[in-house]
Amino acid sequence: MIKILVVDDEFEMRQLLLLYLEQEGFIVEEAENGKEAYKKIDKHEYQLMILDVMMPLMDGWQTLEQVRKLSDLPVIMLTAKGTVKDKVAGLSKGADDYLVKPFDAEELVARVHALLRRTHLNEEKENLLKYNALTVDLNARNVFFDDKKISLTQTEFDLLKILLENRGNVLSREQLVELIWGIEFTGEDRTVDSHIKNLRDKLKAAGVKEQPVKTVWGIGYKVE
Repeated sequence: MIKILVVDDEFEMRQLLLLYLEQEGFIVEEAENGKEAYKKIDKHEYQLMILDVMMPLMDGWQTLEQVRKLSDLPVIMLTAKGTVKDKVAGLSKGADDYLVKPFDAEELVARVHALLRRTHLNEEKENLLKYNALTVDLNARNVFFDDKKISLTQTEFDLLKILLENRGNVLSREQLVELIWGIEFTGEDRTVDSHIKNLRDKLKAAGVKEQPVKTVWGIGYKVE
């Protein structure tokens, strides 16, 4: 399911957007300011963000600047300013689309679908898996963090790939062993722990602050 984060300090606007988007089958979460949005994106995975410009504490441009340090998720900016200069400024700061208030519900929905379609097609073509600023290129079997390549062994890469592909699900050591080495593997399933440790060490050394691979004690591992 597609999950969208709506960021606006006006409760009525958030409820209106939630109504439009949930009718389209999207899962919608809300944030009433930029700081709350940043925390949510740091902890959760979204496919798109709708971000208001005029907000207290941290405006939309400041929020976008901070979010871009974590993720390249598609962003539609909402603003009352509709001049060409404002639109160009918004797009140059990292926004993917720009919608002027007041807007028509059909236009909003159409822009959301178009942006998601465009992003999905690009990722499908490149065959990428993403976790915040971490990118896994399945075709080239490369891993990057903030465009910096991380050198992983074949097993470390396969572990990260499998856990990202099964995001949200706990995989036991036995399942990971079978998926990576096959049912003929005769070693200890605790071998997985050593490879996970090495993977985490390499991600940390590359600057990844929040480890994507979480330990589920007594069971195995998962990516949130």
